[in-house]
Amino acid sequence: MRPTCCDTGRVKSEDTPFVGGPLDGRVLPVLLGITGHPPKTYRIPVPDPDGGRPTVLVYRRVQAATSKRLGLHQGWKYEYDPEGEASGRRFSRPWSPGTHKGTGSGGATPGGNADE
Repeated sequence: MRPTCCDTGRVKSEDTPFVGGPLDGRVLPVLLGITGHPPKTYRIPVPDPDGGRPTVLVYRRVQAATSKRLGLHQGWKYEYDPEGEASGRRFSRPWSPGTHKGTGSGGATPGGNADE
């Protein structure tokens, strides 16, 4: 782990191991977020040798280990996700269109209880 001092204006990073896929066995420095954790997903674009669209390798953050005695968290690692975007969960806001499962017309009063 290579933390740097915040007073100098540097960004903190942490050496994080990668498991599976083309980066198996490598340890790369990953920038930490404002919470002090690396990002949940790590996407690596790999250029196509023929000049086409780049292939994107997707790695998901998982807990590296836990302590034996107390079961405390002991760092992160990234595991290869061959399915990429399809298997990832996306946050959906309740006010976003298409996220409601109700059959109402979108008004404040539910369809079967309208005052008439």
